[in-house]
Amino acid sequence: MDRAFERRLASLVNSRESGVLQGGLKGVEKESLRVSLDGCLEQSGHPRSLGASLTHEHITTDYSESLIELVTPAFGQCRELLQYLCDLHQFVYRHLPDQLLWATSMPCGLEGDANIPVARYGRSNIGRMKEVYRLGLGYRYGRMMQAISGIHFNYSFPERFWPVLADSLQERKVDRDFISARYFGLLRNYRRYGWLILYLFGNSPALCSSFLNGRRHAMPELSPGTFYEPYATSLRMSDLGYSNKSQKGLHIGVNSIDEYIRDLTAAVSTPHPEYQKIGVKVDGSYRQLNANLLQIENEYYSYIRPKRVTRSGEHPTQALRRGGVEYVEFRALDVNVFDPAGVDQTKLRFLEAFAALCILKQSDPITSGEQVGLDANHALVAHRGREPGLTLNRHGRQVPLLAWGRELIDSMRGICELLDQGDVQRPYGAALDLQALKLDDPQSTPSARSLKELRSSGESFIQFALRMSRLHKVYFTDLYPPNERRMTEFAVEAELSLRKQEELEAADEVDFDQFLANYFASAG
Repeated sequence: MDRAFERRLASLVNSRESGVLQGGLKGVEKESLRVSLDGCLEQSGHPRSLGASLTHEHITTDYSESLIELVTPAFGQCRELLQYLCDLHQFVYRHLPDQLLWATSMPCGLEGDANIPVARYGRSNIGRMKEVYRLGLGYRYGRMMQAISGIHFNYSFPERFWPVLADSLQERKVDRDFISARYFGLLRNYRRYGWLILYLFGNSPALCSSFLNGRRHAMPELSPGTFYEPYATSLRMSDLGYSNKSQKGLHIGVNSIDEYIRDLTAAVSTPHPEYQKIGVKVDGSYRQLNANLLQIENEYYSYIRPKRVTRSGEHPTQALRRGGVEYVEFRALDVNVFDPAGVDQTKLRFLEAFAALCILKQSDPITSGEQVGLDANHALVAHRGREPGLTLNRHGRQVPLLAWGRELIDSMRGICELLDQGDVQRPYGAALDLQALKLDDPQSTPSARSLKELRSSGESFIQFALRMSRLHKVYFTDLYPPNERRMTEFAVEAELSLRKQEELEAADEVDFDQFLANYFASAG
């Protein structure tokens, strides 16, 4: 039993601060490939009617010109967040009359790297930097991996929470160092327990054969053109997806903010022999920003990141050093093919409670030996999470996944009661109950539901995903009631973003080479 956790939870329950866990700020970033009505990757540019992807705060692109990213503001209530995300979908669909947003994390049928257009951001130096960075990702990892979609959940605890937590820890000072240290405790515990998120919400157990692009694998064929793993939860988060071998030797510690900044700074300043072979500027054209282990900090693929909003020209590590951790970004979330928005309030509420679990539980430093075991747990659950009798490594002992999962769920009940204070409908408790059912019945997980749908329909992965994509478009164009005031706001924002991009392009005073040199020189 984690007695430290029990004491901290009791201190929250007994505090005089009403709603101590309520009102934490939540935001979502949701990626979707644009495809034609018959499911082919769109080669057209990001629609101008959606604004400039460089400067629009809420409608942008990720790796590819065809990979739309919808970004919500931060909200105190999950309901408000999801409403905004749905409104964004509806606005986007109004400007994609002959296109769909792909409904799954794993991509549509692809014809190789050359068929995946890199995102373009205009003529400004910052826009060119974003494009060259993406070119570098393509050279380093291949563009196929970059066509995967996901959901990112951003979360920060309410201000009233910190003094109560400090009191339970007998800490006198509630400053940025205290808050950052606690967030890093959350990061460590997410590395320990985040496999549960893959089990509960993973929804990529199958993929199109085109994604493998000739790579060797041992996956069976479910139907012509569709490969799968019988007990997989999230191939997206496996070594076939983001957890790729290219960054296996990269270790970024999370035992403190100083360690994290030190390791990340070293990674973006240490040359890598393989990337040096690619070249940086070849025959007058950039292939990557530099030949270092990471071009910039954001290249580091991780399940969760500590974040602070950056100022103009500021590097992410500089922002953390300046102000400490402001929020955390959960990144290991598959798009839910069964939900038009890709995510629902139940999932968001569970993640909020899970964040509280991770910050309240005892969180000792992670040794290199422990990290190896934690990585193995995540890989096992990604590939075999629903396998009957599957065990995971817990402090050197093998324990059943289902038993450990139930223990974590039970630990969250008091947290959900705090989040539900004053709400007789107890939405957080209900969200927790739904996840507990998935441990009692693995067939109710999204990954199992997807495989069942593929088997019962006889569809290929592409046919299934295309059918769901079409249903989602109908939901937003025909069924979802429009908020015309917000549609007007989005139209105004789109126009303003185009003007802002033009202003950025007109304001550049140095050439691109000098701009890059200045940017990397400012990293110290």
